This record gives sequence, C-alpha cells and structure tokens, in this order.
Amino acid sequence: MKRKKQICSILAVAMAASAVLSACGEEKSANGKTVVELVQYKPEAVAVFEQLEQEFNETHDDIQLKIESPNDAMTILKTRFTREDYPDIIGIGGDINYSYFVDADILMDISDYEGLSSVKTSYVDILEGLEFVPTEGTYGVPYVANAAGILYNRDMFAEHGWTIPETWDELIALCEEIKSEGMLPFYFGFKDTWTCLAPWNALAVDLADADVCKQVNRGETTFSEQYGEVAEKMLELLKYGEDGPFAYGYNDACTAFANGESAMYTIGSYAVPQIKSINPDMNIDSFVMPGSNNKEDNILNSGVDLQFCVTKECKNKEAVYEVLDFLLEHDNIQMYLDNQNAVPCKDETFKLAPEVDGMLEYITEGKMTDYQDHYYPSEMAVDAQIQTLLINQDVDAFLEKFDKDWARYNRDIIQMVQDYEAEHKE
Repeated sequence: MKRKKQICSILAVAMAASAVLSACGEEKSANGKTVVELVQYKPEAVAVFEQLEQEFNETHDDIQLKIESPNDAMTILKTRFTREDYPDIIGIGGDINYSYFVDADILMDISDYEGLSSVKTSYVDILEGLEFVPTEGTYGVPYVANAAGILYNRDMFAEHGWTIPETWDELIALCEEIKSEGMLPFYFGFKDTWTCLAPWNALAVDLADADVCKQVNRGETTFSEQYGEVAEKMLELLKYGEDGPFAYGYNDACTAFANGESAMYTIGSYAVPQIKSINPDMNIDSFVMPGSNNKEDNILNSGVDLQFCVTKECKNKEAVYEVLDFLLEHDNIQMYLDNQNAVPCKDETFKLAPEVDGMLEYITEGKMTDYQDHYYPSEMAVDAQIQTLLINQDVDAFLEKFDKDWARYNRDIIQMVQDYEAEHKE
C-alpha cells in the first residue's frame, strides 16, 4: 500500500531549498572506484563522520565513501526525493519522517543484510512500530539510540543523602524534600518549545500504551482518554521548577543545571555534552522517569536516534552493504558513543558514558519504549501545544485540541489505516 505520488506532495514544501543544492548523488564513479553517497542529519556529529569517511577511504581501494552532513538535512533530503535525486544511504532518526519514507516506497528492503542480526531486536521492533500499516520487509539499520528520563547531580544527591525515586509518589516526596532544604528540584527551560517534549515523552511511555497513536488511528480510543494523567503530571512537575520557566531556554537550563542551580533536569542523555561544555567536571547520572506508582510500569524512554537506510534507487547494493559493515564495526560505534554520549543499538558490549549508569538495567534488558512524539506529525506542533498547556493549565482544552488536530493532520493516514484494517479483517 504505497503512496509515492501522495507523499511527494507532502514533501513538496521542501522544494524551496532546491536552489541551494548541488547535483550530489549523480557521480557514480571516480578513478575507477564505486562512489557511495551517505547523507546524514546530525550536524553535531560532523567530526565523527569526517573521521569515519577518512578511515573508510584509506582502507578501501574499490569504493569511495562520500558523507554529507548538511545543517538542514531533512529538508534537503525531502527536496531531493521530490526531484528523484537519491543518495545511496541516508542517516536519519526513527521518527515520523522515516514513516513517511517507508510509506512512499523510497527505501530499499534490506532484510537480506546480514548485519541486522547483530542489532538488538528491541530497536528493530521500534522501527517496525513506526510503520503506518504493517509493511513487509526491513528498511533501516538501527545504529545508536538515546535515553531520556531525569539527569541528576550525583554529588549533590550524595551530600544530602537523597535516594533515587522508583515511583511517582517517591519522586514528588523527593522534590518536596529538596525544596524544604531551600534548593530547586528541577530546571526546565521551557522557552524552547521542544524541551517540553522531554518530560512529556518520559511520562507518556509509563502511563500510555506504546501504540496509543495507532490505536487512535484505528478508532479504538482517543487521546482524551489516554493522555489525561500525562497532562496532569506535567502540571504537577511544573511546581518544582524555576520561577518563570518560559523565560528560559535549553541553553539556560543546561547552564543552570551545570552550575548546581537545580538537583535534577528532565532531559535526555543527548544534553550531557552541552552541560559538560559548561562544567566538564560535573558528576552526572540519570534515572528512568518514575511516572507510575507501579514500579514495574516504569520503562526507559529510548528511541532510534540514528539509523542507516538504503534508498530504493541505489544501484550499488554490494558496495553499500560494505559501507554498512564498516559503520557497524565495534571500534567505529565506540568512537561515535564516546563523541555523542549515545546508546548502542548493536548487541555487543560497549563502554557507555557514566551518565547513563542508572539506566543500564533497562538498556541491557531492552526494557524500553519509543518516544511518543516520533509518531506526531510536525504540522501539529505538539511541543507548542504542551507549552500552552503548561502556561494555561487547562487540561481539558489541551486534550480536546489534541484530538481535533490529530484528526485534521492525520486524516490521510487514518483513512489508510482503516482501509488496511478493513482489508485484513478476519
């Protein structure tokens, strides 16, 4: 059930960027070598990819790897897809853009790639779950993930004898204890709307079904029924943050936490490099957001932060698989983890950053669920809706708008899902 023409119309908004594109991807050989072009979307990892490109080209005589890391990679990729100008490999996150690309029949089925057998099943399953409807095949190689919950100041906790909470009531009791000692439990930095998604996602994986968005698309439930407790607990957390959290952004929150102005920070492991750029010696650890009062219901919020997909138009599959083999080599993954404070998707033993010590049990056991916002269409601007919820503190209005906007911005997908369900009804 592919809708390439339909999805291209969705992506056409990116055409405005076409004027700045070079004719990359057209060169297929150089000096007798097969050229493999990889476009990846993480500009913060440019240095790692430059090193990987150099090492690959120094050790391979018959393939030349060209890696591009543009600042606005997703816009550029969408524009190129609209022009039917496809790189061989794309490095993207596991989010709704991946869902669109699978549905548009842009990606190659790489089920025959042997390297997939070395990847943790939990991350392969996360990608499978992003498909709008079940689609035969495998379309991405999960590379690294991140983990989101609560970062905390180890030294501050040790000094005051605070213990890690395992339930919601324990978390609130801890916040009260920290406040009673004249200190700030959290710093949020909600001026940047995307930061509102960090605690939202961490709470939602504890309190809502992992496939809640698919349930809504099938007409089985509503967000008003599923997200009420998440919204209420977001408001409760707000009581334990800085005054005027909407006046301060992500950088402000990182700086404040780094300087010891709060004991905790509701953000993912991806924030650690920014925090340590301010205070390199800060002793940070993390724990899973305890959104539920049933400890067993609390799980790690982790999604595929970077995966490699092969475009369907790729003409050099064997060479591309050789590149993927290189990227999946243990030392190359370790180099990426060291640089980006990430979590490996490959099922091997790696040295992880001490900042995720408190999450190791969940990582090792695969007790994790994807970010709920990976299913949200960007047009809904859910991050801004959550910020509005926190400002206006009107849960009913928030949930009503969420349901209304979901139906509006997902109507084509909802119809596709319901058609699929009707076709496959037993």
